[in-house]
Amino acid sequence: MKEGQRLEWKESWRDEFCKTICGFANADGGVLIVGRDNKGKIVGVSNAPKLLEDLPNKIRDLLGIMVDVNLREAAGRDVLEIVVEPYPNPISYRGEYYVRSGSTTQALKGAALDKFLLRKQGRSWDGVPDPTLRLQDCTGRALRLFARSAAQSGRMDRAVLRDGKKAILDNLELTEGSHLKRAAGLLFSDRPERRVSGAWIKIGLFATDDDLRHQDEVHGNLFEQVDETLRVLDLKYLKAYISYEGLQRIESYLFPLGALREALLNAVVHKDYSSGIPIQISVYEDKIVFWNPGELPQNWTLKKLMGKHPSKPFNPLLANALFRAGLIESWGRGIEKIRRECAEHGIAPPVYDLSMSGLMLTFHADPQQLAEATRTSRSQTQEKAQENTLETNLETNPQTNPEKIVAILAARPSTTRLALAAELGLKLEGVRYHLRKLVAAGRIRHVGPTKAGRWEVLK
Repeated sequence: MKEGQRLEWKESWRDEFCKTICGFANADGGVLIVGRDNKGKIVGVSNAPKLLEDLPNKIRDLLGIMVDVNLREAAGRDVLEIVVEPYPNPISYRGEYYVRSGSTTQALKGAALDKFLLRKQGRSWDGVPDPTLRLQDCTGRALRLFARSAAQSGRMDRAVLRDGKKAILDNLELTEGSHLKRAAGLLFSDRPERRVSGAWIKIGLFATDDDLRHQDEVHGNLFEQVDETLRVLDLKYLKAYISYEGLQRIESYLFPLGALREALLNAVVHKDYSSGIPIQISVYEDKIVFWNPGELPQNWTLKKLMGKHPSKPFNPLLANALFRAGLIESWGRGIEKIRRECAEHGIAPPVYDLSMSGLMLTFHADPQQLAEATRTSRSQTQEKAQENTLETNLETNPQTNPEKIVAILAARPSTTRLALAAELGLKLEGVRYHLRKLVAAGRIRHVGPTKAGRWEVLK
């Protein structure tokens, strides 16, 4: 028997040990044994009968709770066993709140205390009213975007969607009396970070952990953040690999977009917005890492998260709005959807890690797909370099003055590309390059078939 989450030993009684009892009551309950030293050796209690009578009243007066105090005999000595039940309401000791964590008793302060008190009250961070948030802070654009998505999903009454801002916010349970809740600001205001620090998303491209190549920040309401983050990942960060079906050349991403989208939505819904830290997406050549400053529901383990589990979002009001908009499901199926997308794409499921003061989710590329993507990237780089070299050589060649080409075509409109190449002393690809530039600039155009047509010089 060792000290732990629900057990602690004390050699003798002191009133300050009410902190430990407070911690047990605010967590999962526990047992405080008086008469054992910190190594577990039985030393006994000399005044056990008096403590047996005094402690229940003392603990009641100091903590406002009732405990069982039992007299036990061990190794021929008296020990006291103080049994503490978990309490649904918050318990304080002299104005301070304590909670049991592992084998230690910790004082709660700041954001940790706020979360503890909200949880004991059956509330969530996103459900707290924000007296500084006004109805006009929720933009019409954001509400129209939501209404359009909710109508398409069929998960919200169309009559409510037609009734305007207040009706939509009421239906989403984002109002309390005359105030709007924090979730309304995140979902529908232009710059949520004005009220909630870190309410945005950061994306970075890394060669190594300490070699950041470039980065982007995504701001706006949460609906816009999700859309823009996926767009930026697609355009600037994700590498494709080449495969073939018969003669058809197919470009595919190293990572399944559906799984990345689900991981992003999970991060948005489960983030601890009181942390003041943005969601962070780190893109490497062979992996993508999502880090979210959030935490698992109370008493959940990573094993429970990975198995079949009910939906228990950290921010239930955010989850409800995203569900109504058709962006997420309401049955806790996000992890299963990510696994399925990865399996269909031919990569392993992501690795989950809770050791980084939040939840880290890492997707690893398939080695064979990565090798093909790397070969494709090198080939494209070589082609671009060759094209740039050609362009530089042609631009600096005095024989290829564009005005000279225009003059020749004005004098002899039927001149062929081959004849131009011979007259200018260029290769055919060089002539084609300059003709394309002149056409694009609106200086010339070709009329008729390629071989039998003619050139027109445009004013």
